[in-house]
Amino acid sequence: VQLQASGGGLVHTGGTLRLSCAASGRTFSYMTMAWFRQAPGKEREFVAAIFRGSTNAYYAEAVKGRFTISRDNAKNTMYLQMNSLKPEDTALYYCASDNNLILSTVRSASAYDYWGQGTLVTVSS
Repeated sequence: VQLQASGGGLVHTGGTLRLSCAASGRTFSYMTMAWFRQAPGKEREFVAAIFRGSTNAYYAEAVKGRFTISRDNAKNTMYLQMNSLKPEDTALYYCASDNNLILSTVRSASAYDYWGQGTLVTVSS
């Protein structure tokens, strides 16, 4: 599986961005997809995940109500709509996927087999 993340950029506090993650190499619709982020000097952390059926999505508490994860199986693409951005959202955002994920591990980076390169999101105050 190859993942390509895009859409990062520089925005002011309160702004919006939409990240995309294009996938190739396996049957996208069967994959659980997720976003993680890593800020300078911090460990990689879970942001959001969406299971293969597109109906079950999970969010970190820090982004719940502001970020929305979605997927378009026809386009083999996952999205992260980020609204009301805060300076603390500044990080390198990574997309990840796995086809054998279980619910209890959805927030664990080690559970995902495939990773894209990061796309940088910078939120200025």
